[in-house]
Order: sequence, then structure tokens, then C-alpha cells
Amino acid sequence: MTAAPEAGWAAGLGDSLGAPGPGCGAPRPKPGAVVCHTLQGLVESPRFGRPILVHLTGSEAEAIMEQCACVERELDKVLHKFLTYGQHCEQSLEELLHYVGQLRAELASAALQGTPLSATLSLVMSQCCRKIKDTVQKLASDHKDIHSSVSRVGKAIDRNFDSEICGVVSDAVWDSREKQQQILQMAIVEHLYQQGMLSVAEELCQESTLNVDLDFKQPFLELNRILEALHEQDLGPALEWAVSHRQRLLELNSSLEFKLHRLHFIRLLAGGPEKQLEALSYARHFQPFARLHQREIQVMMGSLVYLRLGLEKSPYCHLLDSSHWAEICETFTRDACSLLGLSVESPLSVSFASGCVALPVLMNIKAVIEQRQCTGVWSHKDELPIEIELGMKCWYHSVFACPILRQQTSDSNPPIKLICGHVISRDALNKLINGGKLKCPYCPMEQNPADGKRIIF
Repeated sequence: MTAAPEAGWAAGLGDSLGAPGPGCGAPRPKPGAVVCHTLQGLVESPRFGRPILVHLTGSEAEAIMEQCACVERELDKVLHKFLTYGQHCEQSLEELLHYVGQLRAELASAALQGTPLSATLSLVMSQCCRKIKDTVQKLASDHKDIHSSVSRVGKAIDRNFDSEICGVVSDAVWDSREKQQQILQMAIVEHLYQQGMLSVAEELCQESTLNVDLDFKQPFLELNRILEALHEQDLGPALEWAVSHRQRLLELNSSLEFKLHRLHFIRLLAGGPEKQLEALSYARHFQPFARLHQREIQVMMGSLVYLRLGLEKSPYCHLLDSSHWAEICETFTRDACSLLGLSVESPLSVSFASGCVALPVLMNIKAVIEQRQCTGVWSHKDELPIEIELGMKCWYHSVFACPILRQQTSDSNPPIKLICGHVISRDALNKLINGGKLKCPYCPMEQNPADGKRIIF
């Protein structure tokens, strides 16, 4: 299984789950695949011998919904208790602080007068200490009650759902446990770096003895440094980065540098007439982008007419929309990740989202396999026994299915291009050889099987 460079090892998950990718090789649903919906799926696979229908009846669907409702009710109880506890805790502490503050003022007044501590104040202090102790004990007791409610949610999940999800696959399809652990730790570290949680990532590296070199960290450090500046509406670091990578950004047809200059120009416009000359001077930065962004430049220059009246009350008020900052953060993240060879979303989040889609289908298939006693159905490490549709978001690879054998190609059975231009799998080619000659099943054109060339999508 070969992972796409733009998504790291998690991109390979999309491939192993049968997610068709863009390109001429992307197939339509085919025999040997499963088209799965929420409550119904049709399994058509030669490995099962004949088509098998995986279908949930109305009563089964109602049972599943009731299971979800049971867990949701327990969760609602916990959330309600959290809310009530928080309000009660805040109110109790405020009352306690107010009471202690009054007592402190009385003690300070008695100290200034130089009078000895009266029996009344001593009694009040004893009562205050007792009240503090009672309040703390009550809050601790309520907090312990919340813990029991949380544990009831876990019990409801265990009671209503199958907890043995590890059994959906055989251990034989995975690498060694040490290798699995290393891959998982690396995925978590990469996710933490990508989310800007650098100190947590460093702590995990130390505790797991994971060796992460500086070359791996550097792109994430730079990315997060610039994004933090953009969140604080500081365009300086992003503009500096965009100018230094101008040529590579142009090769990607990126408009990042123009959008950064436009946002800086808009900030000058927001400063009012006092910034008009500075804005006109800064407009020279738009010259390299005049051909591609002529209309947007015209709009910005036209807004200068309304500068004295106030842009917020003009037809150009949309230029001051705060959504431009969210847009520039998104644009920078996308283009910077493309340049740095990173995925926009972390491999861990992509894998988790894909797993949430694939797991229910795999559990259904597991039940079918056990029912039909089809042992050894999943014997390949680089692919699932069925095809699971993950949606456009998880398309990382071009996937080719042999039009003859109706099977997805793999490293051991790659696509082969014939002289006539038609593409079939190597297994199909070997089966079509007759007397040392091969006749194309489409043309049909006779040719030498050795002239076929392997294709890598």
C-alpha cells in the first residue's frame, strides 16, 4: 500500500478502504465491491461465493435507535448535573467569599480600635470555619455524585453496543505490536504539532522515547508561528513568508500574497482619511497581480471615494467584514501545507473520521462472515475484503479496477497498458495468453504479452 505524500500514511487508509480517487482510473461501483448505506448494504463478492444481502429490518433499525436514545438520556442527565453543579458551586463560593469578607472587615475594625477579641466575634469566627468546612464537603459530595453519573454513561454504552470492536479484523493483517504502537505514537505527535500543542507533543516524545528530528518539527513550528500572528491580526510574518516563497506559490496558482496585500490595504482604509495617502502608496503592491485580480483591485481603489464619508456606510462596507481574517487563515494553511508537503488535516483526524465511517460496515460484514463461516476472507494486508465509500473528502488515490476480472489492482497485480492503449490487470493478461500471443479483449488486436507496460497512477 503506497501512501499519498500530501496526506502521509493516513492517506493510505483511504486507499485500503477502497475509496476511489480522482482520475481516469476511478471506477464506478463494481462486482467485488459493497455499496453500504446506514441501514442497508449489498455485498457482492466472489469470495463469498454468491451475493449476500446485509439488511436491517424495521424492528432492528428501531432497536438501534432505542440503544442510541438510552445512551443519550444518560448523557443528558450528566450534562444537566454538570450545569447545575457549576451554578451551585459558583453561588456557594460567592456567598462564602462575601461572608468571609464581612468578617474580615469586622476583625480589621476591632484591631484598629485596639480592643480585645470579643466573645461574639470568636463565636462568629467559629461559625465561619464551620460554614467553610460544610460548604467544601457539600461540593465534594456533589462532585462525587457527578462521577457516578459519568460511569453510568459508560455502562449504558457497554450495555447497548458491541464493545468488542477489535474483533472486526484479524490480528494477522497487522504488523507487529511494536510497529503499531510506533505508528500510533507518531500520528498523535504529528497531530499535536499540527494543532499547535507543541509542549504536549514534546512531552509525549519524551515519555514514549519517540525520536523526532528537527527537520520534521520545523514546518509545524513555522506554520503555527505564522497562524498565531494571523489570529492576532498581524500580517507581517505571513507577508514575509509569502514573498520569500513567491515563485513556488505562483506555480501553485496561489492568490495568498495578493490576499495578504489586500487585507493590509483594507486595514489602512479602515483608518479613515488620515491613512489615505499611505493606502495609495501601498497600492503599488498590487501591480504584479493586476492581470489576474483586476476586478478586485478596481473595487478597492473605488472605495477611496467614500473614505471621508466612512466605508461602513458605503457600498464598499463588505470590505470591512471580519470574515476576511478567517478566510486568510484558511488560505494560508492550505497553500503552506501544499508547499511544505503536509496535509491540511492531520493524518490522525483523517484516519479517525474514516474509521467512524468504516467501522459499522466492518461489524456488519463480520456478522455475515461468522454466519456464513467464510474463514480466510480477509487475507490481504493492503486492502479490505469489501469496498467502503468514504466520500470525496477522503479521495487521495486514483484507483483502477480491472475491467476483465472486476478486481481492484494492487502491487502484486498491477495495471498493465497494452500496445493498443487498453489497460487490464496483470492477472487478466496472464489468463488471456493463448499460444504465446495475447488478443486484446476490446480491439481485438494481437500482440506480444511482453510488450505490455506497467502503469503507476
